[in-house]
Amino acid sequence: MTAMVLVIAMALTTMALRFLPFLIFGKHTPKYISYLGKVLPQAIIALLVVYCLRDVSVVTPPHGIPELIAGLSVALMQVWKRNAVLSILLGTAVYMVLIRVM
Repeated sequence: MTAMVLVIAMALTTMALRFLPFLIFGKHTPKYISYLGKVLPQAIIALLVVYCLRDVSVVTPPHGIPELIAGLSVALMQVWKRNAVLSILLGTAVYMVLIRVM
């Protein structure tokens, strides 16, 4: 019973946070909110890439080669197929194979 109450509370909180901007702004969304909606996804991805690559050492073997190849495979797959899930899965698989082989 406690778990169900927690799940319902989390669902209602998530829904409230999703609906809140529409309730506050209605159809007249301020320009800076629209701008942030366009810019923030790319900024967050860039931060995640930096965070993931922060401990890569290019002076010790394998010199960051698995990370570079996996990153390039993600970028190329994204350009080719425009499917984020497929790109991430491919990049993860390539990275896992490369760290076992190298």
